[in-house]
Amino acid sequence: MRTRPLAKVAALGVVGALALTGCGSSNNSSKGGLSSGGGGNATSYTIAFEGPLSGDNAQLGINEYNGAQLAIAEANKDSSLGFKVKLSKSDDQGDPAKAPAAAASIIQDDTVMGVVGPSFSGATKAVAAKFGAAGISIVNPSASAGDIQTLGFKTWHRIFPNDNAEGPAGADWIAKHAKKVFVINDLSAYGAGVSASVASQLKKDGDTVITQGVDAKTTDYGPISQQVVNSGAKAVWYGGYDAQAALFAKALAAAGFKGIRISGNGVKSSVFTTGAGAAGHGWYFTCGCQDATVAPSAKSFTAAYTAMFNTPPSTYSPEAYDATNILIQAIKAAKAAGSVTRSTVNDQVNKTDYTGITGQISFGTDGDLPPGKGTVNLFIDQGGNIKSLGDITQAK
Repeated sequence: MRTRPLAKVAALGVVGALALTGCGSSNNSSKGGLSSGGGGNATSYTIAFEGPLSGDNAQLGINEYNGAQLAIAEANKDSSLGFKVKLSKSDDQGDPAKAPAAAASIIQDDTVMGVVGPSFSGATKAVAAKFGAAGISIVNPSASAGDIQTLGFKTWHRIFPNDNAEGPAGADWIAKHAKKVFVINDLSAYGAGVSASVASQLKKDGDTVITQGVDAKTTDYGPISQQVVNSGAKAVWYGGYDAQAALFAKALAAAGFKGIRISGNGVKSSVFTTGAGAAGHGWYFTCGCQDATVAPSAKSFTAAYTAMFNTPPSTYSPEAYDATNILIQAIKAAKAAGSVTRSTVNDQVNKTDYTGITGQISFGTDGDLPPGKGTVNLFIDQGGNIKSLGDITQAK
């Protein structure tokens, strides 16, 4: 995500920051730690989190890190596990340029057996090959770009539907309500990718599509909003992130646009609802993610998360929780088989058949969910609160 400039979001950041102090990083030095080749007798192993924990993109990282913390805390209360788990953190601010340094600090810690993250697609593409070369299993909860699984990353795993599933699902829903659509993206790896997927499916559905890129550094969305109004489009799709979408929402409202306004998972956050205010009311969001606050399978998780962090779980918190538990179970299976190393843990992750709070999770040969697995949900901003409308294929 991008910026959190307003008071309500800042308050959430304070809660998240306090939560971040609850689990100290073990990512200090590889000396004296578990080596990647000889950890069979160790009683403690480390799972790393990489994502934005400071700067403009911090809220999504906090959501995910908190989910990972809860999974670790629960595991360490389980005496039958036979080992303890530490959680280290590495802050990449969601920036591909900063991701290599963040990944290096993880790779250099020999106790790390797997990584949850990186949170963003651009950061993931910058470092996934490095994790693969080091043999560190990636179990990713949120990087949704539809081509990551095609890039040959040796230890890649993703637990939710990617943009090649989310984009067309969103387009099919839009096509039920509008036949002329303006598709805008922020030129990021995520925004451009998902928007191209949306535009392609809209054309297949028989819609007239207008496409345009607007750099995420833009602060004046007045001109593009006027173009949308003048185009006669009955719906607008925005592929990008929350803070920019909030600015766009305000500009669209000022320009008098009355059509459907919809975006992808990058905008589904309190940063958008707070930043956009009334202009965001009625916006729709697609996401291959779960609303843990209403999902029956996540009832216990939501109660435990809320008790631990004094705030309900938010976007990708449950996915990070499941990703962390998959790595914990892989370590357990590797230990039972006789040797816990980065390689043996990754082998066990490849074999995953895990019933999580977000669904049944297994991985194809490319590291993604098998075709057709996972659910894309539709959400709406109702008066500043994001409400789940359920499976987008069933939504009206």
